[in-house]
Amino acid sequence: METSLTRYIWSNTRLQQIWILFVVAVSMIPYFMSFDLPKQIVNGPIQGNGFETPGATRTFMHLEYDVPLLGKIELFQGLELTRFQTLMALSLVFLLLVIINGLFKLYINTYKGRLGERMLRRIRFELIDRVLRFPPAQFKRIKSAEIATMIKDEVEPMGGFTGDAFVQPALLGGQAITALVFIIMQNFWLGMIAAGIVAIQGVVIPRMRKRLLELGRQRQLTARELSGRVGEIVEGIGTIHGNDTSNFERADIAARLGLIFSIRYDLYQWKFLVKFINNFLAQVTPFLFYSIGGFLALQGRLDIGQLVAVINAYKDLPGPLKELIDWDQARQDVQVKYNQVVEQFNVDRLVDPKIQALVPQPVNRLEHSLNAVNLTVSDDSGAPLLRHVTLEIKPGETVAIVGNSGSGAEALAEAFARLVWPEQGRITIDGTDILELPESVTGRRIAYAASDTYFFHGTLRDNLLYGLKHAPLTKVEYEGKSATRYRWEINEARRAGNPELDLNSDWVDYASAGVTGPEDLFKVVRPVLDAVLISQDILDMALRSLVNTATHTDLTDRIVELRQALRKRLKKEQLDDLVVPFRLDEYNPQATIGENLLFGSMKRPMMTNRKLAAHPYFRSILRENDLYIDLYTMGLEIAANAVELFQDLPPDHPFFQQLTFMTADDIPTYQALLQKLQGRGIEAASADERTSIIRLSFSYIEPRHRFGLLNAQLMAKIVDARARFHQNMPDDLKAVIERYDPERFAASATLLDNVLFGRIGFTQADGSDRIRTILRDLFDRLGLFESVLSIGMDFDVGSGGKRLTNVQRQKLNVARALLKRADYVILNRPLPALDQRVQDQITRNIMKDLHEEGHAPAIIWVLSNTALANLFDRVIVFDKGTLVEDGTHATLLEKDGIFRELVS
Repeated sequence: METSLTRYIWSNTRLQQIWILFVVAVSMIPYFMSFDLPKQIVNGPIQGNGFETPGATRTFMHLEYDVPLLGKIELFQGLELTRFQTLMALSLVFLLLVIINGLFKLYINTYKGRLGERMLRRIRFELIDRVLRFPPAQFKRIKSAEIATMIKDEVEPMGGFTGDAFVQPALLGGQAITALVFIIMQNFWLGMIAAGIVAIQGVVIPRMRKRLLELGRQRQLTARELSGRVGEIVEGIGTIHGNDTSNFERADIAARLGLIFSIRYDLYQWKFLVKFINNFLAQVTPFLFYSIGGFLALQGRLDIGQLVAVINAYKDLPGPLKELIDWDQARQDVQVKYNQVVEQFNVDRLVDPKIQALVPQPVNRLEHSLNAVNLTVSDDSGAPLLRHVTLEIKPGETVAIVGNSGSGAEALAEAFARLVWPEQGRITIDGTDILELPESVTGRRIAYAASDTYFFHGTLRDNLLYGLKHAPLTKVEYEGKSATRYRWEINEARRAGNPELDLNSDWVDYASAGVTGPEDLFKVVRPVLDAVLISQDILDMALRSLVNTATHTDLTDRIVELRQALRKRLKKEQLDDLVVPFRLDEYNPQATIGENLLFGSMKRPMMTNRKLAAHPYFRSILRENDLYIDLYTMGLEIAANAVELFQDLPPDHPFFQQLTFMTADDIPTYQALLQKLQGRGIEAASADERTSIIRLSFSYIEPRHRFGLLNAQLMAKIVDARARFHQNMPDDLKAVIERYDPERFAASATLLDNVLFGRIGFTQADGSDRIRTILRDLFDRLGLFESVLSIGMDFDVGSGGKRLTNVQRQKLNVARALLKRADYVILNRPLPALDQRVQDQITRNIMKDLHEEGHAPAIIWVLSNTALANLFDRVIVFDKGTLVEDGTHATLLEKDGIFRELVS
């Protein structure tokens, strides 16, 4: 990277800087004229110079120039104006100059701002581009939070400085010189006084500000370290809680904050001392002007107009001068920050940009062997992980690599995947070092999966297909305002040195996955998901999800067919009581009282049980047949039973899992309410307390909680209240409550609720599992499995995929690698979170399915279970970083070597 920020700015914005400097130079003309005009107004029409006789006139705006060789040229004869007319005309010209100067400033500042933002965009992109080209070892030395802070915050001032780098000294210096020249033209000695003060400010203040720069650098470094430490706390929160070290972390953070406080306090002290001295010097000059200038005016050596003009001109001198000194401080400050950025981002062995060049075209298959030649790999301490390994993996060959932990097998897999770089030797394909091959080749034709997984924030679909997103493959046609906006964005990207790539294009390389387009994608996705045994997990995610009715019309339009098919299937298997359906005129004993009252689903989070219980219309319906009092009484009894049963249990007791209406933290609150309200009428409770009590009854299910609080009379009241609730429902409730309809799909209910249109009976111990099995079969038989799977693929995996379990993440990581249909598939102990039986099943599925497709890649698998080596063509054994055995499963078993020992 360029070490000088000024040179970096000039090299990237040369033409724009020249243009804005030209504009600045032109702006000095009206700026100078605005200094001279007050003198003309005071000496002319105000004091009467030139208007000595009554009715006298003067020529205004006479434009005549003496041009060499051409003589005098008169452009405008001017206007003859009286004293009052001249005063008004000069005042209007002054106003015009104010507007012109203001417009110049507006244009210059706007142009500077746009220039700065473009440069900030360029710097940030270049830094992120360099992060993408860091060698693998570099990521072990840096903290992600610190890098993010540098790119986000520390380069921010550089963008603002870009617009000021050349324009600001030219503009402010020009204004200061213009004002100073004008003062000297009016009176030499006053000009010398102003120049002397300016010289002192220009020398003393910058020297004093060097201390500020050093303190600013320390503040920046400590703030960056704090950011990195906070990032470590977030990433390692499980370790902190598991080892009771939260107070140690508090002490560390407090110490860091104390250091930052002391630096900032020193910074403020020094900053305001410099400001005091600067302001003092700025205010001394008017004192000298008033005293000395006034003395000269009394002697007649300086007229009043000149004195007013000098004072007016000096009024505009301290501002530009102060800003010029601030600019110099900012220049030094951003240069220090830029130097630190350069130091962090200038790393050795940076990946050549050609390696990561965009290649939208399909990449040819790798038809040559993968060779390790005298390969030596070391860790960061220099300890060897692999020692002089030489071997060949042929196309289509299946190779099992076995060895104890730390044997070097994992290091070999990482080296094949370019995740570690050799210290000696190299890995080649057709004689070419894989480090010199473009990532468009290695990233598409070599797939890698290990136990350490990472998923980006987004949907499961986005992360599963991430390995296919190499280049924009379709051209999006924009129209109207969208087209105008797109052209503007592309133009700005070009000016900022950013790539002109359309993120809205379809980036998925369907051909690499073995299909022609998105409509066929699930033909290859489903077998892969089945192979890694995660299809059922995604199906469960879909069943618990809300459905986009506009996208999945094939499913929502057939909801009635699905419900009927489920009823027939349950009847056929004599499981009629497994699901109790919703009926408008009946109470569903397996549903909550709230669900029976509502007979519909709420659009959360706009509506909740608590909000519904507090709604005036809902309360009025409950009051009409005394149901309000019944539910209040029931709520009190539920609270009393719950407090009696659970008050002495610890908060983590498994019994609390049975409480759907109350948490362990709610027990003390309801205990206090019971002490206040038991034995008293409903009038004793406030509106909020009534809502809290009634809310408990909404979640009550008699077969589940068994407090004996629900009878036939109360159920009949609830069914009656349900009908009246829906008759005259106000618009605000209609917007957030969707009534159950056996003929329609409810968009605010989950897919499972829509298909069941009822509730699973609590009398069935394994009811949920049996329903899931039946539904999977139904979806498959009706041709809806792919649509349901697509709903599950829309599941948001969260930051880093943390909404998924570790088992799910490892399965998906393997699935993502398999979807690439690469020529070399490297699996480096990818499933340690799974039990051995499931690992074995997935291994067998992959070995079978990959070769049944007709595309037989080379598989290099670092096995956790040595017994599975019999599935592979060849077995390689490592021990202490050295290749010790190489052969088939049968031949190695015949030898009395390490492999035989590992198998036994």
